[in-house]
Amino acid sequence: MQKALAEARQALAEGEIPIGAIIVCQDRIIARSHNLTEMLNDVTAHAEMQAITAAANELGGKYLTDCTLYVTVEPCTMCAGALGWSQVSRIVYGAEDEKRGYQRYAPHALHPKTTVTKGVLEEECRRLIQDFFKSKR
Repeated sequence: MQKALAEARQALAEGEIPIGAIIVCQDRIIARSHNLTEMLNDVTAHAEMQAITAAANELGGKYLTDCTLYVTVEPCTMCAGALGWSQVSRIVYGAEDEKRGYQRYAPHALHPKTTVTKGVLEEECRRLIQDFFKSKR
């Protein structure tokens, strides 16, 4: 999760919403990303979506069955759907997203075999995103 937080800090430095993601396969980081929605003018350029694409390219296939996604904030519905289609084995996230998180709107979007661990470095992840939005208001 520390590596995902580093990606989130990079997003912050680039003026993006500070969310970072890492995908690990067989104890090796195969993808790292952060939000790129502002830079790419693309509402779908979330950290998780960028990581899924990079990981699939690295592995040479669309399924991430032996992979773990670490992300600083709970995935949204769009990202949860993509994670479900990718069949990622495990998702670990820091802070919950009570307004836009998948658990609220699409709790069954993930693949049935995907396991979820939440609350890892939760306070640090939450503080980063809250401070960002406070600075925008």
